[in-house]
Amino acid sequence: MDKLEALISDMVRRALEEDASSGDVTTRLLVDRHLIGSARIVAREPGVVSGHVPAGAVFGQIDEKIVYEPVTGDGGRITPGGDVALISGRVSAILAAERTALNFLQHLSGVATATAAFVERLGGSGPTVLDTRKTVPQLRLLEKIAVVDGGGANHRMNLEEMILVKENHITAAGGLAAVVGKLGRERLAMAEIEVTSIDELRVLKDSPPMRVMLDNFSPGEVIAALGELEGWDPMPEVEVSGGISLDNIGEFAIDGVDYISVGSITSSPHSLDMSLILERG
Repeated sequence: MDKLEALISDMVRRALEEDASSGDVTTRLLVDRHLIGSARIVAREPGVVSGHVPAGAVFGQIDEKIVYEPVTGDGGRITPGGDVALISGRVSAILAAERTALNFLQHLSGVATATAAFVERLGGSGPTVLDTRKTVPQLRLLEKIAVVDGGGANHRMNLEEMILVKENHITAAGGLAAVVGKLGRERLAMAEIEVTSIDELRVLKDSPPMRVMLDNFSPGEVIAALGELEGWDPMPEVEVSGGISLDNIGEFAIDGVDYISVGSITSSPHSLDMSLILERG
């Protein structure tokens, strides 16, 4: 079992324990444990699907003989009434796994759908839509995968993956000039630094980082910052962050902006409405 598979297996195990799936008293009282049947997971609204791996693992951990078949694959678009997946096996196991599997599928498809909406607003060109670390605890890995399914890209996975200097780091270090001095040119060439004004950006001119994050800049301020960056050597990548919504993301699709990070795609997505419909054997 590789690392990704092991992580997902552990997430699923804990989710099933949370739901006490092995102790489904209602199903045990009403359903013959040997009854075989099938079910469909159906979308109730349009969106982009994500989450088949954990959903399939849910059914597999309840009963390894259950067959879980994706119909609309991860990253695929679904319309209302469309089949997301087909399941066959013991009915009691299908019912015990139903809610946990749907929780993974609906939430992750919501992340993918939200990401796709932002990507579409950019018209398929220009800056790359990035996620952030504003994720549900313990679900970050799956949410990051869902972002990619929706057409976006991943920022750093965790704190050890990248040097990203934010406002509080600058305060704690004693100012932006102190940050530059402590990191040095070699580390700056691998770092991203957040700035909140043109004046802060200018401090970095003589020792440019790999990437600058323009935090809560207006579109006009972004244009001014890009003008300030002209002639820098090396030229840093440019990320825009803060206050990005579907209504305004198009205003930040400015030539010279490489990335737009959007926290809401993982912090507050709308779960895609789905249902599991059982067909008795």
